[in-house]
Amino acid sequence: MLKNQLLPALYIACMALFTISHAQADDAAPIRSPEWAQPVGNQYNLYQMSPTLYRSALPDSSAVPVLEKLKIGTVINFLPESDANWLKSPGIKQVQLAYRTNHVDDSDVLAALRAIQDAQADGAVLMHCKHGSDRTGLMAAMYRVVVQGWSKEDALNEMTLGGFGTSNGFKDGVRYMMQANVDKLRTALANGDCSTSAFALCSMKSWINTGSKEPNTL
Repeated sequence: MLKNQLLPALYIACMALFTISHAQADDAAPIRSPEWAQPVGNQYNLYQMSPTLYRSALPDSSAVPVLEKLKIGTVINFLPESDANWLKSPGIKQVQLAYRTNHVDDSDVLAALRAIQDAQADGAVLMHCKHGSDRTGLMAAMYRVVVQGWSKEDALNEMTLGGFGTSNGFKDGVRYMMQANVDKLRTALANGDCSTSAFALCSMKSWINTGSKEPNTL
């Protein structure tokens, strides 16, 4: 019972801190932690999170030489529009995982984290949305927490104060992160599950597909 009472209070406190932090950020630029993603050049809101993971806003065709120089092997796109109109390099794989921060759930996060990990086996990865702040920011934060073991507080600080731009979507990302069960996400990611819930839509689709392939023994 106490735990159920604490979670809403913790969320309210976090949202209050989020509001205060952004008010302060309007007055003075925050000092960036060296652990946060570091800028690469001055275009496309491009940052490097790790030796094999980058984040950015929506690139264009003039970004292709930059991606090739960075040895990007896969571009993961969180927008509903395909990258095919600007990304025509045959050496760069395209993955599209469209979602919205105000409708994000564990299956979206697991799909993105698994796509990143799978793609990293073949080289560096770039993930992007339109502005490189809210959708990309949330998945970057979840990668920090679930894969790299950061605390939620540290990941949220990077997401909202890292200089990637401001967005109304931040509050949706904060809301999701505060409620996310990191241990369950980590376990589902390791087990290859599409969600943390057996009753999620993707899980039920898996049951149906599996059942349809079973031979008729009657």
